Amino acid sequence: MESRSTGRFTLGKQSSLAPDRADEVDGEDADGLEQIDANIRLMYLANEGDLQGILELLDSGVDVNFKDIDGRTALHVAACQNHADVVELLLKKGAEINPEDRWGSTPLADAIYYKNQDVIKLLEKNGARIKTAPMHVTSAREVPEYEIDPRELDFTNSIDITKGTFRIATWRGIQVAVKKLGEDLITDEDKVRAFRDELALLQQIRHPNVVQFLGAVTQSSPMMIVTEYLPKGDLRAFLKRKGALKPLVAVRFALDISRGMNYLHEHKPEAIIHRDLEPSNILRDDSGHLKVADFGLSKLLKVNTVREDRPLVCQDTACRYVAPEVFRNEEYDTKVDVFSFALILQEMIEGCPPFTNKQDGEVPKAYASKERPPFKANLKLYPHGLKQLIEECWSENPADRPTFREIIDRLSYIQNQIANKMRWKVKPLNCFQKIQVIFKKNHSDPSSRSSQSSSSYF
Repeated sequence: MESRSTGRFTLGKQSSLAPDRADEVDGEDADGLEQIDANIRLMYLANEGDLQGILELLDSGVDVNFKDIDGRTALHVAACQNHADVVELLLKKGAEINPEDRWGSTPLADAIYYKNQDVIKLLEKNGARIKTAPMHVTSAREVPEYEIDPRELDFTNSIDITKGTFRIATWRGIQVAVKKLGEDLITDEDKVRAFRDELALLQQIRHPNVVQFLGAVTQSSPMMIVTEYLPKGDLRAFLKRKGALKPLVAVRFALDISRGMNYLHEHKPEAIIHRDLEPSNILRDDSGHLKVADFGLSKLLKVNTVREDRPLVCQDTACRYVAPEVFRNEEYDTKVDVFSFALILQEMIEGCPPFTNKQDGEVPKAYASKERPPFKANLKLYPHGLKQLIEECWSENPADRPTFREIIDRLSYIQNQIANKMRWKVKPLNCFQKIQVIFKKNHSDPSSRSSQSSSSYF
């Protein structure tokens, strides 16, 4: 089991990838080592090159692979300080050859950064290798324009967001969302292919209702995709807090989603199918508008229809929004997103996810059996035409489902109807009040009645 503590080693040369790295960092006073945790003391002795002290600590039971709060080990420290004899001792005592700190740097990467040739040779002799990203290019001219230096990404105080896939980081003074392809997935061809596909899509997308792509790390490992960070969270969390939305708000949100999706479906030369449209993949910006996000399962529609390589396995709530043709492993097109949209729109009015009485895995089977979530809310909450639109969007036959361009037109009409009704509720009252004021004034002031009468002739 990995040994780790909340302590931090701060003396000497720091990780080559640490955003606040300095060549020499003033740390805790090493003279008081007896008062420092034994594990952290190992790192201080590695920094000083104290072979005898290191031996005594290891013999006393201290873990040679202990990591501090930053994920650094004694081997990292010795590699930074060019203590080849310490590196050799630690390796003999069972030190891992390629441990990564919190920024992804290994002892070999640190030794290369600080140009410690003796340590580099020793580590490579013992099997250390720099992990090359699958998208690595050999010429500087081939490096993509969107490439971000990983050292610019500060993960200090970072937390997981959006189903744990993304993490918050700071980049050039702003908060961003970072999606990492973990080291254990670099050798997974399917995961790497999905990463490439998502990156290829994001480069082409520019729309106010789609999350903005900022750049990526592809020339080093771990590879990362960097997008704008929307602190207001996703639609799923919003609906959990608010419950059923007012019809005008629901329609406004539906228009935001429709505009983003219409942009994707009308993308040239190939349409983009999202395939994973559900509330947690729709984010809220600072103005309260929605943006479509997470294109990990998206596809470019190079032909009229596509089909999954393998049957769908339902494991989470996302399955509640999957079109029946996908679940049945049939050919499908952009209309799968229209089906998902219908369920989201109904959820915003009803205030609960589709088929709350069923388990996640049962819901797609219900859709395949031509079942649809019931309309339980008062029909007054469904403005004229909205319920019919939802039913058309989740039609069993994909060809009967409207396009998002048609959905935008119909939602815009419904939005105008709601707005007009709200205006009529207010204006007649105001007009009646004005008439009352004029009537009272004319009957209480003869002079004003005379002037009003004469003015009516001119």
